[in-house]
Amino acid sequence: MINRSIAEHTLPHTNRPWRSWRLRAVRAWCVLAAALLVGPTVAARAGEPGSLSIGEKSFRCMTEMTHIGHFYVDNLVGNLDGTVRVAESTTGGVYPVGSVLQLVPTEVMVKREKGFNAATHDWEFFELDVSPGGSTIRTRGFVEVVNRFGGNCFTCHIRARPQWDLVCDTTHGCDPIPITIAMTGALQRTDPRCKNRGPVSAEDAAALEQLAIVVRAMAAADAAKAANKSADP
Repeated sequence: MINRSIAEHTLPHTNRPWRSWRLRAVRAWCVLAAALLVGPTVAARAGEPGSLSIGEKSFRCMTEMTHIGHFYVDNLVGNLDGTVRVAESTTGGVYPVGSVLQLVPTEVMVKREKGFNAATHDWEFFELDVSPGGSTIRTRGFVEVVNRFGGNCFTCHIRARPQWDLVCDTTHGCDPIPITIAMTGALQRTDPRCKNRGPVSAEDAAALEQLAIVVRAMAAADAAKAANKSADP
């Protein structure tokens, strides 16, 4: 199902089992969400007159974006100041059109035009494959987007308190995620799209090793759950 991903390029000198663990870990930040969809969806069609034109070249090396807290932001229509203003606010706010938010290289949310999708507060979710050659959009959409773990990203974000415009953070009301800031930071700094990446630091290597342990535990829990389900009469 998965041909290329960040896990296959971030640490090119490691062995394939490690890359397999990394592959699954990249999307772990919303893996625990259930597929509970809230409210009706009213969306415009991408590509209609006046809509943002978003393609694979819209996304780039994370560390070339603007670092706010433990995530990165950008703005596709040039209003970076507006995006940064809301991202840095201690009281919340509504992100301007074109805002891009990323926690890890393969998961992106983009603020679309007002009224584009009421259920997601006009956010569109993207899942990417990333490589030294750039980004490939694997899937995109709104309340229906499910990551490779089967987790629905909208379900993660809908838990954010209203003032945070569907954006999760450690104090925004979302459920905790199973990976640490050190782990997401290591994934950010080893984004394979970045042309000037240096060697992986000892700290990042340790964080990625811990991430692999988390992923193995999650995989074991999923296997046990599936076994128990198949054993039920």
